Formats: sequence, structure tokens, C-alpha cells
Amino acid sequence: MFVEERADPRIHVPTGGEEKAMLAAFLRWHRQTLRLKCADLDPRALAQRPVSFSGLSLLGLVRHLADVERRWFRRDLAGQAVEPYFASEDHRDAAFDNAAPDAEMVAEAWRRWQEEVDFADRFVAEAENLEVTGEDSWRGTISLRWVLVHMVEEYARHNGHADFLRQGIDGAVGL
Repeated sequence: MFVEERADPRIHVPTGGEEKAMLAAFLRWHRQTLRLKCADLDPRALAQRPVSFSGLSLLGLVRHLADVERRWFRRDLAGQAVEPYFASEDHRDAAFDNAAPDAEMVAEAWRRWQEEVDFADRFVAEAENLEVTGEDSWRGTISLRWVLVHMVEEYARHNGHADFLRQGIDGAVGL
């Protein structure tokens, strides 16, 4: 087990109250879950692809989610002209495909991910409400509400992947 339920280090998500705070708390809980699934693993383990038919690794997930955070919050909602850190138009899966068991690569992935999480948290905290909008090249006008719901879904899906990946690496299962 990763942790016993009584020792779970993740935040408590409120069951009522203001919608923006609740959505932000769910997203924070999922981000903490990703960290928990990657805890105490060395670069080799983080870059391991334990599912033979898939290129997914925990390191690839961290790199991918850094790009996802950057896209939705910094580029689309804040309107900043930024490019992904790891993916490109020519190689959309580079975050996964180029993940290697290198300590510097792991440190960069976590640093980039944390920078984007910090930016997103500030953006959400400073947003007047959930109706703040931005422009996305795929969907057109998007709201902060839509992005927060989407990000919870994105992390939930990838945390499910992380469950299987971690179990394949060292057998750890749990919350």
C-alpha cells in the first residue's frame, strides 16, 4: 500500500461550499495523488514502461501533465504565447516517448510541472469567478469552470494509468 487511509497526506476536499474552491480542491487532490504514485522511485523506475504494449511511464505522465497544465492555464486562459515543454506539433507524444531514466530529466519534469501547477493555482485564486474565459484553438471560447472540470478528468484518467504503472514497477497499490 502507498499509505494507510488514516495517514493519507492529501488534502481533504470539501463536500460543500463555493464551487471554485471545491473544483480547485479536487484538482489539488489529484495532483497530490500523482506525486504519491511517483513517491520514492528512482529515475530508472520512473522511466520504466511496465506495460509491454504501452509507451506510458510515470515520468512520461509528469512531463505530459506539465504540458497540459501549461496549455490550459497559461496559454488558453491567461493568453500567454507559450509552447509546450515536451511535446511538439511534429511529435505530440514526445513527453512519453522521450522520457528516459536520467536524474536531470526527472528533476526538470518535476520542476516544470510544479511551475505550471503554481501558475495555475495563482490564476484560479485571482480569477474573479468561474466564468473567466480564454481561447482554445480546438474548442474556441472556454471558461475557467470548463478547464477545472477538464483538469480533474485529465488527472483522474492519468492517475488510473499511474495506479497500473506503479503496481507494475514495485507492486505498490492503494489510494
